[in-house]
Amino acid sequence: MKTELQSFLESFNRAFAAHDISMIADGLAEDVVWRMVGEKEVKGKKEVISFLENMKSDTTYRLTIDTVITHGTTAAINGVIEGTSPSGNVTAYEFCDIYKMNKHKGGKIKEMTSFVIEKKDV
Repeated sequence: MKTELQSFLESFNRAFAAHDISMIADGLAEDVVWRMVGEKEVKGKKEVISFLENMKSDTTYRLTIDTVITHGTTAAINGVIEGTSPSGNVTAYEFCDIYKMNKHKGGKIKEMTSFVIEKKDV
């Protein structure tokens, strides 16, 4: 049986794949920090939302979640997100996201650390 946090994180990641900014925003603490390892860091809920709005594209994404691990206020999820552009180009990325919540039950995400690597064999 899935925990509340596992279900929340699966839904949160599906919202990323669907570019559902409203659902994503609902899961973030006001002082959230998103670290994209090797790329950038975005601080604050408004800044994260703005960053996501600028990422909007016509690409259709398919998400595969492999593992969700939770312990207290800390969690990790990994999987593959595959995108297909309107012209049919396919790209895929393997990811691992580590989360810290602002409280144990019913908390919001206060830290996200994302490791993303492009798959070459798509």
